[in-house]
Amino acid sequence: MNFEELAEFRKDLKKLLKRYRTLNDDLSIVRRVLEVNPDERPPFSYRIADLGIKTCIIKVKKIACRALKGQGVNSGLRLVYAYYTDSKKIIFVELYHKSDKAAEDRVRIKNNFE
Repeated sequence: MNFEELAEFRKDLKKLLKRYRTLNDDLSIVRRVLEVNPDERPPFSYRIADLGIKTCIIKVKKIACRALKGQGVNSGLRLVYAYYTDSKKIIFVELYHKSDKAAEDRVRIKNNFE
């Protein structure tokens, strides 16, 4: 599985790393899980519908973050990624905490994918 990141995703990560120091390690675990099972897996992740694009966009709702002690997978972190089944490629689109924003940035998704 090939992993890529949008420039906006890197900015999201850099901002969140200031608050959640273990985030890089936590994301490496997420990458290992996605290598085995990149498709949606409700209730942990699901495909975002009604975008009007062909690309498969998946949102992960359950990310365990060690910096948020006692929260486990209910940390509130959200990861949005594009999954290309043919080329076995995942592009990380957005990373945010649910207290910072209510939903994914649909404009960012539409601007970067077809």
